[in-house]
Amino acid sequence: MNLSKKYLIIAPHPDDEILGCGGTINKIIKNKGQVAVLTICNHMPPLYKKKDGIKTLEEMKKVHNLLGIKRSTNLKFPACLLFKEPQYQLNNLILKELSSFKPDYVFIPFPDRHQDHKITFECSMVATRPKQNLSFVKGIFAYEVISETHWNSNYIEPNFQPDFHIDISNDLKMKLKCLSLYKSQISNKVPERSKEAIESLAKFRGSQNGFKAAESYKLIRFRLD
Repeated sequence: MNLSKKYLIIAPHPDDEILGCGGTINKIIKNKGQVAVLTICNHMPPLYKKKDGIKTLEEMKKVHNLLGIKRSTNLKFPACLLFKEPQYQLNNLILKELSSFKPDYVFIPFPDRHQDHKITFECSMVATRPKQNLSFVKGIFAYEVISETHWNSNYIEPNFQPDFHIDISNDLKMKLKCLSLYKSQISNKVPERSKEAIESLAKFRGSQNGFKAAESYKLIRFRLD
């Protein structure tokens, strides 16, 4: 994998892109690669107040500016209600971003406990089908989101078993700094989404692969021309 290439991160909600790929994003940008983020949902009415959505988008903008992400799009579907949207529309919106940005690599959420994550995964898989007009996509990877991915039932549902690992030993500090800006989403009052839990997962993934810290992924498809 060439870190100086183009990467598209598809995230169900603001903060998922950092929870799953924050260290990787920082590593890519440090190596002169390009990162685009496509966020599907936001915390909007009817389940959330309008001010919640505004705050979340403000936090996301600060995070992306800090990392140096120059291409960031939020589709503004109401969070937790993605199942009400026609799936073909979301397929086409993801495909539109793919066709416009032409990434070499795509990162998508693992289909875990959160229904928005499952739907985003399904639509991303449809949009990235290996057709000739999408031959610029060389690799597709699924990332884990702490507090959701690890709540699937063993053996009954898909379980996250990573087989691709990226060293973020020098990027973990930036990942944690970015997550600290998502004040509405990350809190030590919620143990499964605390700084300690996030840091512990990174160190655990690192310990599995000879790194001080890592982000781990499930390889879906990889092609070498």
